[in-house]
Amino acid sequence: MNEGGMILVIDDEIQIRRFLRISLESGGYNVVEADTGEQGISLVTSVNPDVIILDLGLPDIDGLEFVKRLRQWSKIPVIVLTVKDSEKDKVSLLDNGADDYLTKPFSVNELKARIRVAFRHKQKGTEQQVFKSGKVSIDFDKRIVMVSNKKVKFTPKEYAVFTLLAKNAGKVLTQNQILRELWGPYFQEESQYLRIYVMQIRRKIEDDPANPEMILTEPGVGYRFMTDEEAL
Repeated sequence: MNEGGMILVIDDEIQIRRFLRISLESGGYNVVEADTGEQGISLVTSVNPDVIILDLGLPDIDGLEFVKRLRQWSKIPVIVLTVKDSEKDKVSLLDNGADDYLTKPFSVNELKARIRVAFRHKQKGTEQQVFKSGKVSIDFDKRIVMVSNKKVKFTPKEYAVFTLLAKNAGKVLTQNQILRELWGPYFQEESQYLRIYVMQIRRKIEDDPANPEMILTEPGVGYRFMTDEEAL
């Protein structure tokens, strides 16, 4: 059975990462790896995984701290792996945003079952499957963007910025809101990142990128995705 989906594995033990990669790829998942918490945070922002498998004992930041930081800006499901089995650890992890908890050693079948549950939870949290406004259509399930009946290819981060604005169409999103949501809480002052991506997106979707009609700049505030009603 081909499951599909992107999974980020964060574990400092290469043997565990290798084992998980082989096991999960055999089920049809795509797997990316990190051996530290900081590298994991960076990969979350760049590859936007569907599920994170996280080792509790990392060399730089522990799993609990990772979850606390992640939950400041992301709802990606997290399954924690640990050699510990105390109720206090489990409660603390779950209270701080982890979605599930497995104690080493664990069976591959059990892990895959937990992953399927995490995927279902994530899908339930998706309120809108298809977005349409004017000449723009977005199929969120298939990650397909159409503009004037032509498919537009975005990089993962361009897609993330574009769809965040579309999901909030008609609403002004501040630069801080967008940066916090897509880059994390430590990038809220890095507005140059956002300007570059918006410029790249406009080149791909606007008839005249210098005079945009879909993604408008609210001077000194942020950006707004124009709705059909607003364009009238």
